Amino acid sequence: MVFAPKTGDRIDRNGKDDDVAWIWLAFAGLLETGWAVGLKYTDGFSKFWPSVITVLMMIGSFVLLAQALKSIPIGTAYAVWVGIGAAGTAILGIWLFDDPATPARLGFIGLLVVAIAGLKIVG
Repeated sequence: MVFAPKTGDRIDRNGKDDDVAWIWLAFAGLLETGWAVGLKYTDGFSKFWPSVITVLMMIGSFVLLAQALKSIPIGTAYAVWVGIGAAGTAILGIWLFDDPATPARLGFIGLLVVAIAGLKIVG
């Protein structure tokens, strides 16, 4: 990442705005959460509309991840993408499917969120 000479805005080596890549990555992670939860509603891909919506979210998640990878290192991007998906899916599992919400589980989900934030800070 470098600073643009006139504006001081952060840009990557390819001239792309680094902050936009992180936004793409955040949305990719949210779509990953959506398709992971959507799998539960597809009933093994036997229900048509839930399956269509889930596959569209999968495609969208991969496309947005690919866009983010233009500016963010693959190791960082993949870890953040998976982390958002894992934390989001765990939280929605608790809310929608009565998955256990033990203090330890919530604590480890919190650690995932801290790790995601940490990767953004050092990324």
